[in-house]
Amino acid sequence: MNILWEIGLNLWKTLCEMSPYLLFGFIFAGFLSVLVTPETVQKHLGGRGFIPVFKAALFGIPLPLCSCGVIPVSASLRRHGSSKGATAAFLISTPQTGIDSIAVTYGMLGPVMAIFRPIAAFASGLLGGWLIDVTDKKHDFTTVNETCTGECCASGQKRNPITRALHYGLITLPRDIAKPLIVGLVVAGIISALVPENFFSETIRSGIAQMFIMLIVGLPLYVCATASVPIAMAMIMKGISPGAALVFLVAGPAMNAATLTTVWKILGKRATFIYLLVVAGTALISGILLDGIFNIGQFSSMHHIHELIPEWLQVASAIIVIIMLAATFIKPNGQHHHEHSE
Repeated sequence: MNILWEIGLNLWKTLCEMSPYLLFGFIFAGFLSVLVTPETVQKHLGGRGFIPVFKAALFGIPLPLCSCGVIPVSASLRRHGSSKGATAAFLISTPQTGIDSIAVTYGMLGPVMAIFRPIAAFASGLLGGWLIDVTDKKHDFTTVNETCTGECCASGQKRNPITRALHYGLITLPRDIAKPLIVGLVVAGIISALVPENFFSETIRSGIAQMFIMLIVGLPLYVCATASVPIAMAMIMKGISPGAALVFLVAGPAMNAATLTTVWKILGKRATFIYLLVVAGTALISGILLDGIFNIGQFSSMHHIHELIPEWLQVASAIIVIIMLAATFIKPNGQHHHEHSE
């Protein structure tokens, strides 16, 4: 019982720390979803060449596409004339980060990580898209019947923009990430309660070795961009280097089974191999660079930002997030939400 109590306390503490930033990210993402729609993405990413690849990687950084949105929008890009490179760049950069995960990263891991994480996502998307584009000899276009029937992909033009933004940010997006977020919080609570202090730094002293381990851990363990943050913070507090934590933040969201299946289906075997190689390679290189920045800058703490938020606001935000997450499991009478998988 003591262990369960300790896990629960750590889970609650982590939730309080991230909730104010999570709510801010949800609201901001809601308004961004109105300004930058999947239709807008399709309009700008059509055609071949470097510019569409660049735009695709850039669009993916803040774009608040839910899990049901990333895969069908990527397939739609191909149907509307987008190159394999631009499609791949979008698929690589979008899952790694978003406006909500950037806000949570800033609050829990500090400004350096919050800046470095989207840069790594953009670089991996740009490199992966470019490599796939230059190795695409056939320039074929495959029609893929990936359709999004979820509410997150509906245009919702009948409602005014503010209503649509708030509905997406406070209802649709929380519903989309509820399960992985809960898993992430529980995993972070277990790590905080059961893993001894400085365990990783004492047993695995090499930063490179830590990065390879985090890469392997991130492959089968899928957590969304936001849910991966509390796990990364728990790892850092147990001795993992910031660079190794970044490797996990990149590998977890970007290399899940659903995305890899989509890459294989719409882009082919060669593109899937390049996708894996680029994501893994950029994750490791980014981790090494980040550790170098922290060593040079002598940063003493990555998780002090949350202390600027009053405790009452943290608790109030956590209660609101709990209510929002609980509401995602309540299905309206006569309706069954479409289950989405990332």
